[in-house]
Amino acid sequence: MAVRKNQSTLTADEKRRFVAALLELKRSGRYDEFVTTHNSFIVSDTDNGERTGHRSPSFLPWHRRFLLEFERALQSVDASVSLPYWDWTVDRTPRASLWAPDFLGGTGRERDGRVQDGPFSSSGGNWPINVRVDGRTFLRRSLGSGVRELPTRSDVESVLSMSTYDMAPWNSGSDGFRNHLEGWRGVNLHNRVHVWVGGHMATGASPNDPVFWLHHAYIDKLWADWQRRHPGSGYLPTAGTTNVIDLNETMRPWHDTSPADLLDHTPHYTFDV
Repeated sequence: MAVRKNQSTLTADEKRRFVAALLELKRSGRYDEFVTTHNSFIVSDTDNGERTGHRSPSFLPWHRRFLLEFERALQSVDASVSLPYWDWTVDRTPRASLWAPDFLGGTGRERDGRVQDGPFSSSGGNWPINVRVDGRTFLRRSLGSGVRELPTRSDVESVLSMSTYDMAPWNSGSDGFRNHLEGWRGVNLHNRVHVWVGGHMATGASPNDPVFWLHHAYIDKLWADWQRRHPGSGYLPTAGTTNVIDLNETMRPWHDTSPADLLDHTPHYTFDV
């Protein structure tokens, strides 16, 4: 069984294997399929129509399945690899270890956001941006420019304390745990991190930046933490809700998995803490 570890505890060999698997998925074209899928759902998920991956109760189970599919793709390259997570309440600056040249590389240059070092920089020639939001073909970041501060542990605690998973109108205007975690309300957790990284992470094609997977692995962990704290509070809505995914409805694009099937992550992976 896969164990998802805090990226700060990865060994040099674990980092090397993770990066190598990412590069192989990119070389084969499989990586860009995930970017395309995410971007298409960002475009179609709106507050007033059908919504599945974002702005909706299924934000968390949809991304759990999305990460599982990606983790399995990595493991088809190297069975020892699992997704690490980035605890941005601790590793809060552009000097944190995940931005080192031997892992994800650092921020982009000021004039155009082009990442200058690491395995995903354009100078290496191994990470062309094919699913684009503009004409630029290189990975872009702007760490800390779009918003100055990453969420704190107290911000996270304030969201984990909410006992109701979600509520009407089941979109970016909802109260409850899901929407505060997603970041449309309150202290803004998930969305704020995308903006803090900037560049591609601030677009619908955010998986172009490999940090997407580490960020969402931590969001997934926070959902698991919330479930343990509130064992009597389940996924909502349960049935009969227009335009969103009810508990036992299947989710696009897979059509074989419902939120109910993904409430327990332990058949698939565990976390190191």
